[in-house]
Amino acid sequence: MRDHTPDFKMHELSGSNKALVAGTVRQLLEKLAADGKLGADSLLEFWVEVPGVKHSRGTFRGGFLMPDSFVYITDYFLAGETSLVPMPAFSGEEEKAWADLFDELFYQIEIFTSPVSESKGITLELWAGNRQRPEGEWIYAVDRKIELG
Repeated sequence: MRDHTPDFKMHELSGSNKALVAGTVRQLLEKLAADGKLGADSLLEFWVEVPGVKHSRGTFRGGFLMPDSFVYITDYFLAGETSLVPMPAFSGEEEKAWADLFDELFYQIEIFTSPVSESKGITLELWAGNRQRPEGEWIYAVDRKIELG
């Protein structure tokens, strides 16, 4: 049996890139909750564009574009009347829920950005919302594209 694990070295995101991603994600999720669109199947997705690296994105029979990765938002938060509420597993500690979400997200981003030694020029396209399926058409979404420095 062959090992298909890619051979790469992980590069941790810089503090300024983590702050940029975290601030953007908070805005997207707060907008999603404020619009009353945060549901059990809501996703936070991202696509990664690395300069000089060919990266084919998978498609399904229906022609849907697969994101590089996604996180179920309701693993961390529920929608309150006017804001996000941490899941009961976090004992009402909102910052702990954010920290866990960001730990998972940063780890995934670091995997997809590992082919290059620095993050300058890497573009992240972040989406939060609801799809028909994880790989299907967006029913409702908010998005933002950011470039890492």
